[in-house]
Amino acid sequence: MLAAVRSAAITGIDAYGVTVEVDAALGLPAWTIVGLAASAVKESRERVTSAILNAGFALPPRRVTVNLAPADVRKDGTAFDLPIALALLVATGQLPADAVEGMVVVGELGLDGTVRPVRGSLSIARLGAQCLAAHSEGRDQGARSGATAPPLLILPPENVAEASLVTAARLGTAPTLAALVTVLRSRDVHEARIARKGRPATAADAADFADVVGQPAAKRALEVAAAGGHNVLLIGPPGAGKTMLARRMPSILPLLTEEEALEVIAIRSVAGLLDGGGALPPPRPFRSPHHTISGAGLIGGGSVPRPGEVSLAHCGVLFLDELLELPRSVLDAIRQPLEEGRVVIARALGSVTYPARFTLVAATNPCPCGRSGDATGVCRCASTDVLRYRARLSGPLADRIDMHLTVGAVAVRALGGRGEAECSAHIRSRVELARVRQRERYRSMPRVTCNAQVPGRWLDVSTPVDARARELLATAAERLGMSARGYHRMLRVARTIADLGARESIGTDDIAEALRYRPAVPDTRAE
Repeated sequence: MLAAVRSAAITGIDAYGVTVEVDAALGLPAWTIVGLAASAVKESRERVTSAILNAGFALPPRRVTVNLAPADVRKDGTAFDLPIALALLVATGQLPADAVEGMVVVGELGLDGTVRPVRGSLSIARLGAQCLAAHSEGRDQGARSGATAPPLLILPPENVAEASLVTAARLGTAPTLAALVTVLRSRDVHEARIARKGRPATAADAADFADVVGQPAAKRALEVAAAGGHNVLLIGPPGAGKTMLARRMPSILPLLTEEEALEVIAIRSVAGLLDGGGALPPPRPFRSPHHTISGAGLIGGGSVPRPGEVSLAHCGVLFLDELLELPRSVLDAIRQPLEEGRVVIARALGSVTYPARFTLVAATNPCPCGRSGDATGVCRCASTDVLRYRARLSGPLADRIDMHLTVGAVAVRALGGRGEAECSAHIRSRVELARVRQRERYRSMPRVTCNAQVPGRWLDVSTPVDARARELLATAAERLGMSARGYHRMLRVARTIADLGARESIGTDDIAEALRYRPAVPDTRAE
């Protein structure tokens, strides 16, 4: 007998429909799984058979063939256990075929029949609420008037909180295979729903800028970077506070929008890192990988592609401490996500795309010993060593970092001061107002929410710039040997500074401050 159960799989952070077909034919007992199934999928044979027997069902000696359609797309993971088990029960006559109609089923099975959580349930819920409903309606040939309800998504209990963030999804769950079959036989599958939990607005303020003593120039630079989504490089000796400043960057960023929050949760779910999936919105991501990280760990990859740190930092901050200690090949690999806001991982069987639109905050020492230009210590590095060390940052990558800032050490006597420092909440209020102005300005441009993302040519033509300011900008570009990319990046920074000051036109003061964040020496070498 032939049976089919609808399921879903993940590619990147998007889900696509999969039909699980099971044929239980007479013949010598055997199992065959086809449809480009990876090892984890082929191992489902052992989990499914044990789960069916331990749940109290029979497993007649048949020649079982499992097909995962579409058969030309690679399938991976354990989410097909539950649909395979249900299809096998239908094929062997232990479950009515119409009991699984209008459902999408995902879930891993334990040997005792328990239903265990899977990755990517948020993406699957979005698919169930959007794509699969339209697909089902099209197959009905318009025999019924009105819209077809989205299919009921059957998933593990631990995944309900995450999937509930998709309000249009219809969810059902059961703790065990036996319990699920019982409710399917009785046609009494109740929709599961968990209330969406709000996150306190102060959750991002655990690390506050009020804790930072001194460093007014660095605080101002990070405020500009947060307001416009600009990448920033902090250069200074050890102990100057570069890491302390960077870790407080998320506290001045605006809260995630609902669309951004769903993307962040989907990435973490696919990566298997989701915690507290019912909270919305989650805090802005902050990722701080060690400088020994590999290229695959930073960008993503592997035999079964997984998102890397640049994707886990999507809509948040990627902090690369000891930037120049990273291998040159790893550093240059982030040029594409910095420019395009996404990562494409190509494999023989296809390619996977992960979003990677983040704010880069990098920190480095000015020389190998870290004391170059530091009044509190003596640099013992030869000039050739300093030049070689700084050359690890390639010109094309340096040109993609909007703001370069030298951070000096704070005097020891100042550390005991009791002066009032501005808190993150006050800074964030100015950042949010600047972001509101940018969203209004770019409302006709999809996926552009801040100045760092706007095309340079559009900004050059459409942004009002004072005549003196434009002359200053042109002169600086010539003297510093800027590339077209560097020129437009400086204009973007100036636009953000003007937004923080609630000015429609860019003035000379805005250009002058933006010039302070350019490298002291030309960084635009031939690509």
